[in-house]
Amino acid sequence: MYVGRKLASGLVLFLTVTLVTFVLVFSNGEKSVRNNLGELATDEQVARRVAELHLDQPVLTQYVKWLGHLLTGSLGQSFNSGEDVVTLLRSRIPVTLSIIFLALLFTFVLSVTIGVASAAKGGWIDRALQFVAGTAAALPNFLVGIALMFLFAIALRVFPATGYVPFGDNPRGWAQSLVLPVAALVIHMVASSAQQFRGAMVDALKQDYIRTLRSRGLPERAVVLRHALRNAATPGLTILSVQTIGLLGGAVLIEQIFALSGVGQFTVTASLAGDLPSVMGVVAFGTLLVLVVNIVADVLIAWINPKVRLS
Repeated sequence: MYVGRKLASGLVLFLTVTLVTFVLVFSNGEKSVRNNLGELATDEQVARRVAELHLDQPVLTQYVKWLGHLLTGSLGQSFNSGEDVVTLLRSRIPVTLSIIFLALLFTFVLSVTIGVASAAKGGWIDRALQFVAGTAAALPNFLVGIALMFLFAIALRVFPATGYVPFGDNPRGWAQSLVLPVAALVIHMVASSAQQFRGAMVDALKQDYIRTLRSRGLPERAVVLRHALRNAATPGLTILSVQTIGLLGGAVLIEQIFALSGVGQFTVTASLAGDLPSVMGVVAFGTLLVLVVNIVADVLIAWINPKVRLS
């Protein structure tokens, strides 16, 4: 029942986001066609191309057709190359998914570790971790990426500076090609997420039930990890799921810096070229990814804290 409600709300959100984006993008379809054909294109050529692409139809009619094609697994054809958008995205999605999910995984592990250690230990450890987190939060992703590339790829030559190796071709090469891009995203994300986990842990450790458990002689490790962390995980996971949206934006810059042929780089190319079907394909993929991450986070939160399901 709880999962069903989340899936239903996710579907409504997906339709809303794609509809709004479609109206904004395709309502200016004639201008995109003119830019695509070039400045020397005549009005007759533009009008003929607009008719060929069915851009002269009402926007809502175009959206319904696009949605119908989406249900059959099609995202239309690229205005530039004429290729199927799904085909164009198929080789790029694994790159972006690898970056995003590895970044989320390491962000979660490091944020929990730093947040718990900072809240439980206190003192100079807490102050040191807070200083490092505050400093890292002020650094933009692209500057961190450039610095990592210069140090570890150019100066030390430990990792490759650019390129992506598919996991199926060479698992070790895949891991090495993702170390620097993922690290550039994780450093910034951990800085804010760790502070959220720390705040949640500080609040949890102040609760009456924690004092009761300690008075009963329960080991401090069990109090912190088994009981306090369970309650602190709810706001921490919520913040982490929200950061997925920012992670997609960060991936666009990181893919440009490390020359990774992912969805981010494809988005920039499609946007500059006025390739509207490709832009909508990217929007559909990004929206679906954010919804999946948020639904998984909500399910984990409900599993950790059953009161969420009741509310």
